[in-house]
Amino acid sequence: MPTEIVIAIGAFSIALPILAWALLARPSKAQQSAVANLRRGMGIEPTNAELVGGANPWKQSLALRVIPPKSVARVDRLAARAGRPAAWPMERLLAAKLMLPVVAAILGLLYVATTGKLLALLVFTGLTVGVHFLPEILLYNTATKRNEKIEMALPDTLDQMTIAVEAGLGFESAMAQAGRKGIGPLAEELVRTLQDIEMGRTRREAYGALGERVEVADLKRFTRAVVQADVNGVPVADVLRTQAGEMRIKRRQRAEEKAMKIPVKVIFPLLVCILPALFVVVMGPAAINIYTMFKGM
Repeated sequence: MPTEIVIAIGAFSIALPILAWALLARPSKAQQSAVANLRRGMGIEPTNAELVGGANPWKQSLALRVIPPKSVARVDRLAARAGRPAAWPMERLLAAKLMLPVVAAILGLLYVATTGKLLALLVFTGLTVGVHFLPEILLYNTATKRNEKIEMALPDTLDQMTIAVEAGLGFESAMAQAGRKGIGPLAEELVRTLQDIEMGRTRREAYGALGERVEVADLKRFTRAVVQADVNGVPVADVLRTQAGEMRIKRRQRAEEKAMKIPVKVIFPLLVCILPALFVVVMGPAAINIYTMFKGM
């Protein structure tokens, strides 16, 4: 057996168990207990969404040593915007970003060593680079879908907060009620913002952090309006009512915009898939008859 194949098999045998351990490892009981204590009293079941590190110091330190700091910061930012999925804590993302290219490169070397095709080498080189950015692509996709859900739920949540404020509750109490009774990423972000305020951060800092975590223009506009109302002494109920009305109008406009884009999006599949089959069904018998007629002449 060639030496290259033996080395590749040995490296693959080492990398695959490490990758499986990195992807399937669960957080420790101490981390779960710490998160449960932080979640206590907020009406949310404890998860490991905020377990960024500490369960496996060796694995985290290895990833931090190999992966550039800018790449680590980018993954952390994308994970925050994606809501820090419970199944993908930060240490697991870094481990996958580190080990997936190794596994892809080893498989590529095995295939190229057995076939000797240059095209396969180029394909597996591109695949190795692609899987290195796979965690970031998945996080970006998750963050985009999450932002869409927040954008859709924002007007109704503001209506709930407006009713609560007009009933006599304070703004933070109304936000806490909307966070506890709400379902979805917006409710989670409201609870997270309240936790930041309870930990001693000012309203401006907590709302600024909310805007950094969530890339939704309407939510950023709402937080800026709330901060300005707090500074200028404007009643919060008026701000909430105005913002809820504007958000509802924008949501309807976005739905109308998507409906107007549908005819343009339908043109390509219509030209490529539907019209050729229609021409075959309609013009096919006539073309056969014309061919038979001219052939008989």
